[in-house]
Amino acid sequence: MVGVAFEPMQPQDLEWVAGQDTLLYPFPWSTGNFADSMEAGYGCWLMREQGVPVGYAVLMMVIDEAHILNISVAQACQGRGLGRRLLDHLAQVAWRAGARQLLLEVRPSNTAALALYAKSGFEVIGRRKGYYPAPDGREDAIVMRLSLGGGPDDSAA
Repeated sequence: MVGVAFEPMQPQDLEWVAGQDTLLYPFPWSTGNFADSMEAGYGCWLMREQGVPVGYAVLMMVIDEAHILNISVAQACQGRGLGRRLLDHLAQVAWRAGARQLLLEVRPSNTAALALYAKSGFEVIGRRKGYYPAPDGREDAIVMRLSLGGGPDDSAA
């Protein structure tokens, strides 16, 4: 895919990112949530295609684990492999930072994301009851993990 680049999220990106989150999710992150993640030193990434923002992600490192807190592709850009590219980028960033596994939570109702994660090698390792707010109360989270390998000679990363 020509013209795809990843760069650290900047304060001037927050309005676009939070706006996309509002378009994509019934319970979106606020501009403040993204700003707090940047201030906390989390890996906040913007994906651009030919200079235009098309996706974003937030990655939290904890010792030898990385946790994807948010990963999204603009609705108009979905279905073109950009989510997989963003996910692969996060896995590489995490591995280079010393993580040996990548974790995330996903709503059971988000079937497109579940399919992407399964195709990318993630395995289901658990469920968090009532984790997400939902229009009719709460929705569980499916917890998934991707092994990133054990060292620099391991080709998993």
